Amino acid sequence: MPGQHNSIENNLEDAGVFEDSNETRFETDRILTISSGHAIHDTYTAFLPPLLPALIERFTLSKTDAGLLTFFFQTPSLLQPVIGHLADRRNLRILVILAPAVSATMMSLLGIAPSFSSLAVLLTIAGLSSASFHAIGPVITGKYAGKNLGRGLGLWMVGGELGRTLGPIVIVTTVSWFSMQGTAYLMFLGWLASAILFLRLRNASETNDAGDQGLPWRSAIRRMKPILIPLVGIIIGRAFVSFSLTTFLPTLLTEEGTEFWIAGASLTFLEAAGVVGALLGGSISDRLGRRSVLLFSSAVTPILMFIFIGAKDWPQILILVLLGLTALSVTPVLMALVQESYPENKSLANGVFMALSSLVRSIVVIVFGALGDLIGLSLAFRVSAVLMLLTIPIIFLLPMKTVTRA
Repeated sequence: MPGQHNSIENNLEDAGVFEDSNETRFETDRILTISSGHAIHDTYTAFLPPLLPALIERFTLSKTDAGLLTFFFQTPSLLQPVIGHLADRRNLRILVILAPAVSATMMSLLGIAPSFSSLAVLLTIAGLSSASFHAIGPVITGKYAGKNLGRGLGLWMVGGELGRTLGPIVIVTTVSWFSMQGTAYLMFLGWLASAILFLRLRNASETNDAGDQGLPWRSAIRRMKPILIPLVGIIIGRAFVSFSLTTFLPTLLTEEGTEFWIAGASLTFLEAAGVVGALLGGSISDRLGRRSVLLFSSAVTPILMFIFIGAKDWPQILILVLLGLTALSVTPVLMALVQESYPENKSLANGVFMALSSLVRSIVVIVFGALGDLIGLSLAFRVSAVLMLLTIPIIFLLPMKTVTRA
């Protein structure tokens, strides 16, 4: 009987008999390949924040101007829904393969850029490359994660956090040893990463598991409204903490008298903790649910932010590590929530999420920079902590989904 057959099949699946099928198997080798490419790519895109103090001095920029540089890099991310919509219909893996080489070239040339306008051009091209990589890469990762979507996206984020951990150290060490002119020689590792991705992913596909082309984009966007409305509020509230930390932390510490090298390296402490936080956050959300992880992060992170602003020396570094664990742990959770909510249009949904995040960041870094000019960075960081606390009631508006481990 059909009903009995389905019941037996479901029981076998729950027992793990079908665990090696393409839909349920966790393909570690492919996921680690993509995650490694993510690490190298984001090493280069992490160059801008630690370079900001030097660029501010070199081109006599205000903090608002410095925020505009991040705006140029983030604005192309608004195209991610378009890229994702195309990726639901075409195999665009070539964009993932080329991204490390393109981004590495553009970001490595920042140190020898002759003008503010040339910085804008380089960052815009790097932003386009990064937008393509981050719109498609997580969906390919999710495809090979099977039922452990949070774990797979956690590993994807580990790559990104590793890159953002290494990036500040790489760029400040290069500038300290070889001056700003030496940054141009850093691009070659990105070219090597693209070559490896080509060899390992040339047969990969990022299309959705349903085997069709998904819903038309208008219908898909309408279906996303129940989750998009609270998601926007959460992204905005969290952005003032996470993006202010990852963008203006070196500038804050430099203004407080910290040496340039140490201020740049502070991002490494933050992002290194974020590596652990991303992996734990995604894996824990597979077991306890996405909401639980979001609520914990939104409650604890603001408290740590207030303590960090008031601390000095090594206690400040310790709090910074805890901030990395909590503030940077939820991106794979949000990505998993979005992808599993819209399986027919995973790339489009992921692109919409990434575009919203980037749009918010583009606005926040300018607003935060202006706020820092007006009231000082220390007080601006405290304001951002209060804004994150306001996301707690919004989290309860997210659709409830029971998460079971495969």
